[in-house]
Amino acid sequence: MIGRLTGLVMAAGVLFTSAAVQATEAKDISSFTLDNGMKIMVLEDASIPNANMYLFWKVGSRNEVPGITGISHFFEHMMFNGSEKYGPKMFDRTMEAAGGANNAYTTENLTVYTDWFPSNAIETIFDLEADRIGKLDIDAKMVESERGVVASERLTGLENSNWRTLQEELKGAAFRAHPYSWSVIGHESDIAAWSLDDLVQYHKTYYAPNNAVVVIAGDVKLAEVKALADKYFAPIPSQAPPKEVKTVEPLQKGERRVFVQKASVSTPNVMLGYHVPATSHQDYYALNLLSNILSTGNSSRLYQSLVERQLALEVMAYLPMAIDPNLFYVMAVANSGVTAKELELNLIAEINRVSRDGVTEQELEKVKNIKLMEFYRSMETINGKANTIGTYELYFGSFDKLFNAPEAYNKVTTADIQRVAQTYLRRANRTVAVLAATEEADE
Repeated sequence: MIGRLTGLVMAAGVLFTSAAVQATEAKDISSFTLDNGMKIMVLEDASIPNANMYLFWKVGSRNEVPGITGISHFFEHMMFNGSEKYGPKMFDRTMEAAGGANNAYTTENLTVYTDWFPSNAIETIFDLEADRIGKLDIDAKMVESERGVVASERLTGLENSNWRTLQEELKGAAFRAHPYSWSVIGHESDIAAWSLDDLVQYHKTYYAPNNAVVVIAGDVKLAEVKALADKYFAPIPSQAPPKEVKTVEPLQKGERRVFVQKASVSTPNVMLGYHVPATSHQDYYALNLLSNILSTGNSSRLYQSLVERQLALEVMAYLPMAIDPNLFYVMAVANSGVTAKELELNLIAEINRVSRDGVTEQELEKVKNIKLMEFYRSMETINGKANTIGTYELYFGSFDKLFNAPEAYNKVTTADIQRVAQTYLRRANRTVAVLAATEEADE
């Protein structure tokens, strides 16, 4: 069905998506900045009697240095383990008692905390967040307990995920200077070595209000949010701005390769990583659509050329959002009897075919329709709106660009797709990682 999408369907998708975005307009989003530097964005939406608060902290593994890798992710654990007013485990219990729920995640670029709650519980949420921002209890016993949890998470994550295992090795080879070279969870020796002083200083620096963007969407009023922000967030002192990440990854001048041996792997896995610009770059939209052309759906290039021909069990392409130039990933898992070399050659041949011959208008229309409908769905709920507003504010430089996204995707041409493939998906710009039970012998 996807492969038979026509220009008419595409046009309908664009119109439908544009209508959804217009339902929330840039003028509907209010923002103010407290004296301590905390930026707060508010979207009033009374469609349901609920609201959510997204706290985007501008800290991820890119802000770490050797010796404290993984510390950003560690705070995702510590922020739920006690502060001055709300002791260990009380954050979750208090929120749940008020009818709310929460989650958090850490990336290479950001640490994000999310709270969902009935609108009448908003003051409780402000109180909870202010307490752990301003007065987190970095208790030695709790640190050791959570250190063990994270160390175990690293071990089991690598054991259970071939993707994570390969990505860690590939990143280490692809990046020689930039902190994207290590995984978000950090190096094993660093996890074991963080000191209490490391943790105290890191929290003081990166969990300062001037290093956050807060987005609140739902059945709230701007005046109420301002009053609560003045009461709970404004008293938290600002800190000296964190050091900028100044390292620029040098140009890669030739293909790099790594091999990972894992006895439990039944068939080889191959991952390719190509250096690409940051999300704020104008080529992001074409690269994002190219990743969809390669691997989204049964009509995608890689599915047709590898899975349908029984060379691969699964294929995927992935373009992470990133503040700095990062990698465009392509991965495939070999079918039984297919060697790593055979899988790699066929994977690269299909990518090179895009560079050489380009893609069809029908392929591009299909993925534009998929992308725009995904975007439409993200703006259907207050949770999606809050997340999307914050995401565009942090990765694209301004939430305003959210309202230009449908047009930006729609402007991408087949020539743009071929150009970015030729520019970035080149052998000299590529790192290859192979995961298998045994390494293939030299020829």
